[in-house]
Amino acid sequence: MTDSKYFTTTKKGEIFELKAELNSDKKEKKKEAVKKVIASMTVGKDVSALFPDVVNCMQTDNLELKKLVYLYLMNYAKSQPDMAIMAVNTFVKDCEDPNPLIRALAVRTMGCIRVDKITEYLCEPLRKCLKDEDPYVRKTAAVCVAKLHDINAQLVEDQGFLDTLKDLISDSNPMVVANAVAALSEIAESHPSSNLLDLNPQSINKLLTALNECTEWGQIFILDCLANYMPKDDREAQSICERVTPRLSHANSAVVLSAVKVLMKFMEMLSKDLDYYGTLLKKLAPPLVTLLSAEPELQYVALRNINLIVQKRPEILKHEMKVFFVKYNDPIYVKLEKLDIMIRLASQANIAQVLAELKEYATEVDVDFVRKAVRAIGRCAIKVEQSAERCVSTLLDLIQTKVNYVVQEAIVVIKDIFRKYPNKYESVIATLCENLDSLDEPEARAAMIWIVGEYAERIDNADELLESFLEGFHDESTQVQLQLLTAIVKLFLKKPTETQELVQQVLSLATQDSDNPDLRDRGYIYWRLLSTDPVAAKEVVLAEKPLISEETDLIEPTLLDELICYIGTLASVYHKPPNAFVEGGRGVVHKSLPPRTASSESTESPETAPAGAPSGDQPDVIPAQGDLLGDLLNLDLGPPVSGPPLAASSVQMGAVDLLGGGLDSLIGDTNFGAPPAAVTTAAAPARLGAPIGSGLSDLFDLTSGVGTLSGSYVAPKAVWLPAIKAKGLEISGTFTRQVGSISMDLQLTNKALQVMTDFAIQFNRNSFGLAPAAPLQVHAPLSPNQTVELSLPLNTVGSVMKMEPLNNLQVAVKNNIDVFYFSTLYPLHVLFVEDGKMDRQMFLATWKDIPNENEAQFQIRDCPLNTETASNKLQSSNIFTVAKRNVEGQDMLYQSLKLTNGIWVLAELRIQPGNPNFTLSLKCRAPEVSQHVYQAYETILKN
Repeated sequence: MTDSKYFTTTKKGEIFELKAELNSDKKEKKKEAVKKVIASMTVGKDVSALFPDVVNCMQTDNLELKKLVYLYLMNYAKSQPDMAIMAVNTFVKDCEDPNPLIRALAVRTMGCIRVDKITEYLCEPLRKCLKDEDPYVRKTAAVCVAKLHDINAQLVEDQGFLDTLKDLISDSNPMVVANAVAALSEIAESHPSSNLLDLNPQSINKLLTALNECTEWGQIFILDCLANYMPKDDREAQSICERVTPRLSHANSAVVLSAVKVLMKFMEMLSKDLDYYGTLLKKLAPPLVTLLSAEPELQYVALRNINLIVQKRPEILKHEMKVFFVKYNDPIYVKLEKLDIMIRLASQANIAQVLAELKEYATEVDVDFVRKAVRAIGRCAIKVEQSAERCVSTLLDLIQTKVNYVVQEAIVVIKDIFRKYPNKYESVIATLCENLDSLDEPEARAAMIWIVGEYAERIDNADELLESFLEGFHDESTQVQLQLLTAIVKLFLKKPTETQELVQQVLSLATQDSDNPDLRDRGYIYWRLLSTDPVAAKEVVLAEKPLISEETDLIEPTLLDELICYIGTLASVYHKPPNAFVEGGRGVVHKSLPPRTASSESTESPETAPAGAPSGDQPDVIPAQGDLLGDLLNLDLGPPVSGPPLAASSVQMGAVDLLGGGLDSLIGDTNFGAPPAAVTTAAAPARLGAPIGSGLSDLFDLTSGVGTLSGSYVAPKAVWLPAIKAKGLEISGTFTRQVGSISMDLQLTNKALQVMTDFAIQFNRNSFGLAPAAPLQVHAPLSPNQTVELSLPLNTVGSVMKMEPLNNLQVAVKNNIDVFYFSTLYPLHVLFVEDGKMDRQMFLATWKDIPNENEAQFQIRDCPLNTETASNKLQSSNIFTVAKRNVEGQDMLYQSLKLTNGIWVLAELRIQPGNPNFTLSLKCRAPEVSQHVYQAYETILKN
């Protein structure tokens, strides 16, 4: 008879009967009684009253009975900790039982009893089991250490269990090795600062030997551990890859993905010229293809991972297009994912196949899938130029089907094709215009309006078409309204005589009758542009548009590199790094791919460049001059006016104060007139910086009374604006902080043939409100080939707007020749104020108060300073040491600093004497500043 009989009883007064049976002399009766107790416990009855009686049954040689008692004990030890202590003696005895199964069972149960009182009694038995002669006991004990560490980390460290675990990595039994690696990885995850898995070539060799012989889950633990190792050169990386490759043919998909992760990571270190590199690429394709024959849920996980792999190395699967063709019975989530990968793999060689397939999909019944398929045809046209014509004719065929949602998607993608291939396919516009009435989705309507406005000169009745949209202007979505406004202004600039009324009407609708600030601002910009300088308006509105890029939805490269390190985990399915969706106290360790070897092109990551260093090919953060005509219209770069700096808040690039009275004089007597008077009461345009003694600057800088002449590190001057971009004016500079004052030290060189005068400077809004505190004083005209050095005092009471990156500063400089724009990155340490030393108690309370997820950890490498020198260097840049202690030979500096806007940053700097690598942990309520504070630390310590 089965054990189900134990669950069917409904007797009353059961506890009393069970008590008697548990104390019976007959072994069989005892066993029956314990089974009944476990059954009652399983269905939720409270049988904790029987605790002492069940514990008495532990004294038995019967393995089955022992297992049942241990099960009961795990469940009730938490609610009856005092009683559970009674069982400790039995555990200690069972850990020395001749039967290894009983020894392992005892140690496993000990790890599951999460009662503080008991843990210290378990240390001795656990120590014995970790050195047990039987591998089954050792592997169980290894996992028990991780469980014990979770309950009481300090105890585990004091008892030396972590060292014993490290020794187990060299164990002769592969399963013990795997469990030891799993336990150490688990502990290391909750303490990212501890260097537990200190891997070296010898230990890696042991792990690779164990890899072939342990169970599938053991293999995953070992592979994940290998993925965190950094080989010392490409030969070692190749040797590890060769030994991991056989795992690709494993039946368990988790093992396959873990092996793929290791190979993808170490391939970074292999030169593309190696024969082995090509062989490895060929070996990676079959296992990935095999994953797609699993059930749909596994297919989806595999596809999400393949999506990342294809973005990193498309050559792996370039010949495998057919496996990504959609099957009729695929669930929608698999279909959409396959479609995405098909487009990523599309090339000239396979485009005919892909288009035939996509056209087929566009006639399916599933609306979402059809929409995505039509979009995919457009993306193929943009990606593979040779196929554009076929794609356009395919899209026209689809428009002829007159299926509403197909037509709308087709119009959206044709707009993108026009952007990519100007003056090529405009002959299809007539067909598009026939479908105007059927468009009801905002995106499709906006696309159609863009087409009509952009090609207004080719469409005879463009004004009528746009007027038909204008009738219901206020019912349209913002996207459509903005597009309509721009299209009508384009139309006016192309056919001014016929459309004057229409443009007046749309400008008045946008500026006077609309509540939407974006729409209103754009309306005023156009109005002001058209009324002051129609030629400039033409240059801005009808400017050459940049061609759109092929892949707009690629994952940003640094994030992609991080996600490759998480293949086979949830991060690779979400396409987000773990810190974006994991809550809790675990430290966030950012993983990244190893640097490329010298044989392949090496690129220095922008994070590692010192803050003030000029970067050769850094992209312009500020748009080119042609795009800024509308942005900086209100920049009044005239002579400075003394007075409070409140006007600084109206200096904005982008959202320009176009209504300021300062521009009224610019308005000509064209038919537009000035914009409506109702809105010209906005703040007057900003004048240049405020006087230094302004009351607000004291309030914000918090430096009065604590100014000491600190020797804060000053980066060497870098060229910010080359002469070639500024009609002969070259500007170099750096930032300094002394006695609580921030300055921008500038060097202006005239490389032109004419004299330069009337200099003025203005900053855009920025993350910390940096603004000039005085005018730019160039006392004499700057003659050709002359250089002048000057220091511009800055304050932090300007307008604030979060920039990307955070320390980006956009600057406009005017002289008698023109206005020039440039952007630079200021080192954050110039914003560290002199009263940034926190008192100890406050430091401790604040550190505890800031959530753990706000903690970030960084490595400062190659910094051969001792603790004293490092502390002094940092103090001179206003990073103050609050406390210092020595833990196990490591110096720990607890430091605080404060930014000009009142944000505190707390730091823990670990320095191991003789080790040039420091570990820096930062905690801050605004975690986005941590990366920049780390860069400041690195800059100060290394210079």
